[in-house]
Amino acid sequence: QVSLVESGGGLVQAGDSLRLSCVANGRTFSSMTVGWFRQAPGKEREFVAAITAASAQTDYANAVKDRFSISRDNAKNTLYLQMDSLKPEDTAVYTCAARRYGGLWRDPEQYYYWGQGTQVTVSS
Repeated sequence: QVSLVESGGGLVQAGDSLRLSCVANGRTFSSMTVGWFRQAPGKEREFVAAITAASAQTDYANAVKDRFSISRDNAKNTLYLQMDSLKPEDTAVYTCAARRYGGLWRDPEQYYYWGQGTQVTVSS
């Protein structure tokens, strides 16, 4: 099994930057596709970004592609999400997720393991 723990969320002002981290406890982390999702109050969970294992191919939602950057450090079993130029509409609970079989997926149903999430609040 794989456990995921997010950190780095908080309260910031519009235009600020924030970096989220997700630490995985699992020996297969380096071979898995991992990604970030977010869910705002009253809205459904939406895809944010994903990254593959060895090749480090990335995929971004259109709403964040020019402002967010996903990366990973397999030696540290850690996934990152660098968020720049934050907007109030970015306010949500951000959750990391992982799947064992690679590929880039935007569908939450394709991810097997999930963290508990970290709150990001962006004020005007």
